[in-house]
Amino acid sequence: MKKVLLVAALVSIFFAPLATAEVNVVSWGGAYTESQKLGYGDPYQEKSGVKINWIDYSGGLSEVRTQVEAGNVTWNIVDLFAKDTIVGCDEGLLVEFDFDKDFPAAPDGTPASEDFFAPMPSDCAVGNILYSWNYAYNPNAFPGSDTMPTTIADFYDTEKFPGKRSIYTSAMSNLEIALVADGVSANAVYNVLESQTGGLDRAISKIETLCTDPNGGCVFWSAGTQPSELLASGEVVMSTGWNGRFFNAIVNEGTTITQVWDGQILDYEYFGLIAGQPNQEEAMEALRYFTGTEGLAGSAKYIAYAPFRISSLDIIEANEPWFKDGKTVMLPQMPTAPENTKNYILMNPEYWADNEIEVGEAWEAFKSSL
Repeated sequence: MKKVLLVAALVSIFFAPLATAEVNVVSWGGAYTESQKLGYGDPYQEKSGVKINWIDYSGGLSEVRTQVEAGNVTWNIVDLFAKDTIVGCDEGLLVEFDFDKDFPAAPDGTPASEDFFAPMPSDCAVGNILYSWNYAYNPNAFPGSDTMPTTIADFYDTEKFPGKRSIYTSAMSNLEIALVADGVSANAVYNVLESQTGGLDRAISKIETLCTDPNGGCVFWSAGTQPSELLASGEVVMSTGWNGRFFNAIVNEGTTITQVWDGQILDYEYFGLIAGQPNQEEAMEALRYFTGTEGLAGSAKYIAYAPFRISSLDIIEANEPWFKDGKTVMLPQMPTAPENTKNYILMNPEYWADNEIEVGEAWEAFKSSL
């Protein structure tokens, strides 16, 4: 009897199913997370056998900090703003990377550090996507006109293009766009805001002139769907917004609007690897795939955010039409496409982290005076 039990025990040990490795990825939900899941999460899961779980959150480092300090890390990879990668790195909450060692080179051998569109804000951040604060217009708002808006200056030209504009409810993006429209070069915007006397006042004055112009006027938006809705209804003739939302309105909803990329602000999202996790190497392997050339190109099949890898654009261009509908050519929709980056601003998170209170007070005072 004892021999029978022993044999049964050995059989159960040798033939028991192996536990499936799992990696928990934390992101923002909605169409964005869906693009991550379908673009590189599911392909990596199929390729590696590692189960990828997607968890929604509302941002920040509070839960990351709680897990690390308790020594009970259950999250592995987290999608973060630039400022959170800086703070998380300083506090030891995130793993530091050696970019050319930890991440694969581009297909042509270009090191990872040279293949990313922009430098990382910290040693604990690896680039994921870039999106755009740009503007769009309703061509039906200018019947009989021989020209349509093509520059950021046109957004402020109420004589040539009369009608109300819609702008973001907070100061972020508005200040930068206003200064470029006022003649400041895109790469000097933050120097003007930070060091030039009256830089903030100059930007707000430009916006105030637009909002109080009898030929213009301002409508403030806060939700990402509002700009396209305001344009479609004719309440405004132009609106700033997020390129992904404009793309969705044009391609998926059939809204008659046109995007303008001149003077766009490129903003970004990063991945961080949480420190102190028990399966760090498994998570790192997944992160390598996610942020490789092929993985990042995959996400652009489902959403109009640009992959952080320059080489990913080559995959998109070579396999057009790249969008999931099999009809839409995606390269012109990418904020980082060569045609869209002739005149752009790279969002400076440090400026907003350092000046948020002062700028916010000045901005709210301006809005209350309208």
